[in-house]
Amino acid sequence: MHASLFTPLRDCAHEIGELVESGLHEGLSGLRTSQYRLDIVADEVALRVLHGAGFRVVSEESGVSGDGEYTVVVDPIDGSTNCDHGVPFFSTSLAVLRENDLVAALVMNHATGTIYEAEVGGGARRDGESIAPSAQDDLSQAIVGFSGLPSRHLGWAQYRALGSASLEICLVADGSLDAYTVARGSTLNPWDYLGGLLVATEAGAVVAEYDDEELVTDERVRRRPIFASTAELLATLRQAGNL
Repeated sequence: MHASLFTPLRDCAHEIGELVESGLHEGLSGLRTSQYRLDIVADEVALRVLHGAGFRVVSEESGVSGDGEYTVVVDPIDGSTNCDHGVPFFSTSLAVLRENDLVAALVMNHATGTIYEAEVGGGARRDGESIAPSAQDDLSQAIVGFSGLPSRHLGWAQYRALGSASLEICLVADGSLDAYTVARGSTLNPWDYLGGLLVATEAGAVVAEYDDEELVTDERVRRRPIFASTAELLATLRQAGNL
């Protein structure tokens, strides 16, 4: 994938960031459970920028639209409840697919301005600097992030539930978390995890799905992924089964 194709991804994330900073779109939309007004206007920005760049788009908010050689799977605001409630941990997540291959990704943390980027075979970066996961392979020393609330304690050192899957996966990629997965029946959609997925794998983290389902897809499906710094840590979590 040519590096210039990152330009519209960055433009999209930065324009959505300006909407967030304006503070003009707070509150629920009233159209769908847990959908905020900001989700709607951020999606409008994403569609304008990405269609204008010639992408087909699959969005959490508006579904499938447009046509093009590349598809961008986008969550305009990942962690919109955090955003609306003033919790400084939310993002825009953009993942680029060519046919069935995940080829590029960008995740922007709007609370800090930090940008994670990756392209297949090119490594992963945080604000332009290469990143790598921790070398943690001992669950008793690990900090683990979750979507959902674990039903039991497996002996990890600490755990977090931060509310923005794409960013939490990127924290595994840069070593801030040692693992991230789902718990208590929680599942994720592709727009939740695809951007972080490429950042994590290109950084050197390991990834699996509890039920061996395909993770790279632009369909509206639910998945149960596991992201870990090492194969040993991933195996320990996966063997636990349903948390």
